[in-house]
Amino acid sequence: MTPDASKSRPHPALMALCLSLGVMFSVTTPAAEASQTMTRTQASAETLSSQQQAIPLIAAFMATSDMPHLNAALNQGLDAGLTISETREILVQLYAYVGFPRSLNALNELMTVVQARKQRGIADAPGREPERAIPVGDDLLAAGTANQTKISGAPVKGPVFEFAPVINRFLQTHLFGDIFERDNLDWQSRELATVGALAATPGVESQLRSHMLASLRVGLSAGQLRQVTEQLKKHGDAQTAERANTALAQALAASGK
Repeated sequence: MTPDASKSRPHPALMALCLSLGVMFSVTTPAAEASQTMTRTQASAETLSSQQQAIPLIAAFMATSDMPHLNAALNQGLDAGLTISETREILVQLYAYVGFPRSLNALNELMTVVQARKQRGIADAPGREPERAIPVGDDLLAAGTANQTKISGAPVKGPVFEFAPVINRFLQTHLFGDIFERDNLDWQSRELATVGALAATPGVESQLRSHMLASLRVGLSAGQLRQVTEQLKKHGDAQTAERANTALAQALAASGK
């Protein structure tokens, strides 16, 4: 990586991926739907666990290439009990939203954090690798389409997919197939990460609103998402928190909550 790689613009294909996600969620119904069981017990339906609280911060600082704050957020997450595998998976997934350069730089930062903690005598739990076999071919398309429909609340349709059908196939086979079939990170955590990254990224407000709705569909409550906005306000910048708060208000209005 070159020193200024973290400032590179995401590849056009990745921007198209993010744009298509926003369109995808905007054409579906906002029915709330749980996805996978959380791996940890939450304090209540209105409160994020300590591990969950760290995820949007990790994502937001990754998206802005703010390495000092990312370092602190990674330490916060590991201190709270995120495993190395879970933390790594968050940074891997987010390449689809903020680009490979930022993902690679953030993974390098995680390596540095883990090594420094080891030298201080902290033994972080390695966590587990995905246990479920990832399907291939037509089975991968079927699994990804089912995941996409569950998160979206309905089969995905829209003019952009008629104009460029291949982008939906990429979404179904890669994002919702290859990535969402990896069972070492639950879907609530995946959405918390996406919300954090998009909130920190100017110009993608419609996608952020869509992922607030998706967060409700995978079982996060309005109270928990309000806590996300509070965390971003407390630890991030005012613009990031304002974008998150506006998107949440719009999502709650659209979902009738």
